[in-house]
Amino acid sequence: MTVKALLFDFDGTLLNTNELIIQTFMHVLEERFPGQYSPKDCLKFIGPSLKQTFSDITPGEEDEMIANYRTWNMLHHDELVTEYPDVVSTLEQLKSMGIKLAIVSTKRNEMIDRGLSILGATHLFEIRIGSNDVKNVKPDPEPVLLALERLGLTKEEAIMIGDNSHDIEAAHNAGVRAAGVAWSIRGAQYLQQFNPEYLLQGMSDLFDIVKEG
Repeated sequence: MTVKALLFDFDGTLLNTNELIIQTFMHVLEERFPGQYSPKDCLKFIGPSLKQTFSDITPGEEDEMIANYRTWNMLHHDELVTEYPDVVSTLEQLKSMGIKLAIVSTKRNEMIDRGLSILGATHLFEIRIGSNDVKNVKPDPEPVLLALERLGLTKEEAIMIGDNSHDIEAAHNAGVRAAGVAWSIRGAQYLQQFNPEYLLQGMSDLFDIVKEG
C-alpha cells in the first residue's frame, strides 16, 4: 500500500524539547520534593501526558502541579528548545512529493503551534492533533485514528513516527505502521523493544520508506 501520510509526534521527534522538559520537571519537583529527583529520573516522564505523570507522582495534586509545570515551561520554552538536523528540509521535500504531513502529540495545541512557529514549519502540516482534540492520549489509538479520519486515509496509508514507546504503541493499537527515531533521548535500543516496523537513523531515511511504500 502506498504511503500517503506521515504522522509525527512532536516533542523529541521534530523539535528537541528534551532539555526544556527535563528542566521544567526538575523545577516543579524540586519545589515539591527537594533533593529527591535527578535529571536522569525525569527521562521516564518524557512521553506520557502531564496528567498521567502527576497522577502517579502527586495523586490529588495534579492540577496544581500541571499549572506550575506549564507556567515555567512557557516562560523558558523558546530559549531551551533546539532543532534536530535536516528536519525542516526533509519535511519540505516530503510535502513536495505529495505526502500529507500531520502532528499527533500529547502536547496542548497552542504549544504545538508555538514549536512549529519556532521551526518555521507551520505551513507544512495538513493537520495537527493535540491533547485538546481527544479524550484519550497516546498510547490510546484515538489520536492516530482521528488524524486518519481528518486526512481521509486508511490505516495502511500512513506511518506514525515518534521517539517514545507511546508513539509506537498508539500506532500499533490503531493498526498503523510505526517508525522509531534513533535520536530519541532514551536511545534506539529502548525503542526496538516495542517492535517498530522502521527505525530512522536520520530524517532523510523517510525518503526510502515512502518510496518503498
